[in-house]
Amino acid sequence: PQKCDKICIYSYSQVRELENEVEIEQKKSSDAVKGIRKYERRIKELTYQTEEDRKNLARLQDLVDKLQLKVKSYKRSAEEAEEQANVNLGKFRKLQHELDEAQERADIAESQVNKLRAKSGDNGSKKGHDEE
Repeated sequence: PQKCDKICIYSYSQVRELENEVEIEQKKSSDAVKGIRKYERRIKELTYQTEEDRKNLARLQDLVDKLQLKVKSYKRSAEEAEEQANVNLGKFRKLQHELDEAQERADIAESQVNKLRAKSGDNGSKKGHDEE
């Protein structure tokens, strides 16, 4: 009976030890599962964030494309306005030149008229002196 008691006690001790090891392994397994779930949640969060970033990038790229088109349009308009300004400046310079020439001709004509008036005034005053 004592031998049986020792074997029973030894067996009981081994069972308790194995139960403790199982309990430790179950705790480790439970912690591992919690860790896995935590990382799965983190992966889902990062996946969602990546999708949101991708959508934002697509929106921003679309905006950049639209702005580039506007810039091209504005640049084309500016070039057209510059061309028109150059055409108008050319017309202005031509008209200014024509005006200067016309002013010069008018000055010459006025000078000639004044000379003729002076001559006719001299003739008129000579006639007046002769009649006296």
